[in-house]
Amino acid sequence: MKSKALNFMELLEAFFTEYMPFSAGLSENTIRSYKYAFRLLIEFLFSKKNLSANEISFARLDFDVINGFLLWIEEERNCSVTTRNLRLAALSSFASYAQNRNIDAATVFMNAVKKVSVKPCAAKPRTLFSLEEVTVLLKLPNCGTAIGYRDNTLLNLMYASGARAQEICDLTVRCIQFQVDVTKLTITGKGGKTRRINIARPCGALLRQYLTRRGILNAYDRHIFSSQTHEHMTVSCVEEIFKKYIKLAKEQNPLLFREPRYSPHSMRHTTATHMLEAGIPLMAIKNFLGHASVTTTERYAELSQSTVNRHIKEWNERWFPMDNTAAAISDTANVFPVFLR
Repeated sequence: MKSKALNFMELLEAFFTEYMPFSAGLSENTIRSYKYAFRLLIEFLFSKKNLSANEISFARLDFDVINGFLLWIEEERNCSVTTRNLRLAALSSFASYAQNRNIDAATVFMNAVKKVSVKPCAAKPRTLFSLEEVTVLLKLPNCGTAIGYRDNTLLNLMYASGARAQEICDLTVRCIQFQVDVTKLTITGKGGKTRRINIARPCGALLRQYLTRRGILNAYDRHIFSSQTHEHMTVSCVEEIFKKYIKLAKEQNPLLFREPRYSPHSMRHTTATHMLEAGIPLMAIKNFLGHASVTTTERYAELSQSTVNRHIKEWNERWFPMDNTAAAISDTANVFPVFLR
């Protein structure tokens, strides 16, 4: 008879390899997000309970453990309530799946998850950068080093494209089309939907120089951005890059960057707001950012009313000067299952 630990891990593997992609037809981004939630759970159990992955069983995942895990996410990893609720949603989805297939083994886990409430999220204003702050931020990376050159290209591309962090991580060389007067990106967003956008010529030139410097200009299956340990950069790595330069920016510019916290999504908000202030129509911004509904885009109209008097001319040329050149979950002794990598 197989142990409860194996029952848990077998069901978890089937959840990710069979149910989510095929039975439920969920997107790669959703699957990746759920995998990350369970990677965090495994890290928590190892670091706080001295419990390795192959020792995890449904019986061990009681209310105290689940609640402690979510508190750890908020208090020690400094994640937002929204992020905490997303991790809870991943646990809840798997709990329902597991109970339908092994009701006796999964009952404790399911009951524990049900007892944990979804926290209300206070409506917070979007954080974004002013034109001056963007200019400062894009000049911070040291382009004399390989890492600095990568970071400079990444920050410029996020601003030029308004892409989500995951969309940036997923970009491969194949997604770029360099033409004489324009550079086009094919971006795969939420739900596997793709969109093709043009980015500013200076950013396109910087991107081409970066790929040439890396020697992957014609390596179409290579990811554009890699970390020091992984060929495919993760969102957590992008978050660490932002933290690094925001901290540096605050130290060097105490009168700027006044918000307590910025995230990679702040750059997306910034792009949308600056485009709106430049007079670009809402529907054009909607398509550029890949919003499912124009209602989402309309929120930026309300956000920018206080600065609508600032008319921005030649948006791409002015905000992308031609002379502007150019970590994932920490490793522990615990080894993640292959299907969660």
